[in-house]
Amino acid sequence: MGHPNKTSEKFFLLGLSTDPYLQVICFLVFLVIYLTTLSGNLLLIFVVRSNPKLQTPMYFFLSNLSIIDLCFSSTIVPILLLNTISTNGSISLDGCATQMFFSLVLGATECLLLAVMAYDRYAAICKPLHYNAIMNKKSCIGLALIAWSGGLVNATIHVVLTFQLPYCRSHHVNHFFCEVPPFLRLSCRDTRLNEIAMYIAAGIISLCAFLLTLISYVHIVSTILKIRSSQGRLKAFSTCASHLTVVTLYYGTITFIYLQPRSAFSSETDKVVSIIYTVITPMLNPIIYSIRNKDVKSSIIRNPLRQTNPIKKTLI
Repeated sequence: MGHPNKTSEKFFLLGLSTDPYLQVICFLVFLVIYLTTLSGNLLLIFVVRSNPKLQTPMYFFLSNLSIIDLCFSSTIVPILLLNTISTNGSISLDGCATQMFFSLVLGATECLLLAVMAYDRYAAICKPLHYNAIMNKKSCIGLALIAWSGGLVNATIHVVLTFQLPYCRSHHVNHFFCEVPPFLRLSCRDTRLNEIAMYIAAGIISLCAFLLTLISYVHIVSTILKIRSSQGRLKAFSTCASHLTVVTLYYGTITFIYLQPRSAFSSETDKVVSIIYTVITPMLNPIIYSIRNKDVKSSIIRNPLRQTNPIKKTLI
């Protein structure tokens, strides 16, 4: 018996609310968040690229994180905005598969990249004399490629398994974007294989990333506590505070979505948690790193001054 799925098949994203008043508020709020996300991440990428002092492994990975956040937000939010003001909310099968693929690629890559950034902080604080040898250009590019490759493999497996299922219960998805868990609940076939694959993939990626991060920070904290100077300890802790904040926020939400048991499912709770890691976190990341980082803040201030200095010189 063939699958009823066709390339012309459509799904209907139910979105966040059916209340017209709330829809207007949601549209305005998410539009502001999206514009803030774009401007914040683009500014951070520009600052890192334009300042020779920031051509270091930490800022190389931070640029990768900003690119991921830009793409992640752009994969989700424009369709969310369109569906919020639209009465239809439809999305084609191909469009849904594409959105799911890119969101899974970017989500898994960010998870792995945060672990790589923790390893970078470990090398900088625990192995300062060997840091340049450990985190050389080749190593940085290799670690970034591993993170992106892991995301690609993860997304390919999930999208192929998900869209091989027949969706005969309903085509109305109680979510604001095409994510794996809500789709598994629409299929009239047994989805245990898909769920097992999802738990294994999420478990491997999340667990590996979490363990690498945890081990790195155990060594980091142990090394920092051995520093005699309180000012030195404070400086070392401050270099890790931004990363720890982002890691806690991201790992917590994505683990909740992909590793919760089916019996604990709540569509409204899932929507709220999904908003945090797909919409809020990409906006907060550049803000967190900018506020906590003196080099980034000074570069943001100096760039406008560099543009005005030539004008001042011509006037003198």
